[in-house]
Amino acid sequence: MVKVNGEDLEFAGKTVAEYLKAADYDRERIAVERNGEIVPRAQYEETVLLEGDCVEVVSFVGGG
Repeated sequence: MVKVNGEDLEFAGKTVAEYLKAADYDRERIAVERNGEIVPRAQYEETVLLEGDCVEVVSFVGGG
């Protein structure tokens, strides 16, 4: 199990990119943190989520 935004999900062994695609995130408008560290966008394809990882996905919202 991987905890994503507080929810336990079955994404261990998948990459950040695979999770984002499955969850239908717009990769240009989010930031991903894994175990307290920001995952650079260029590493989404190669960063594998491991059992017990804690991931936070934050969406950017424009306004003014």
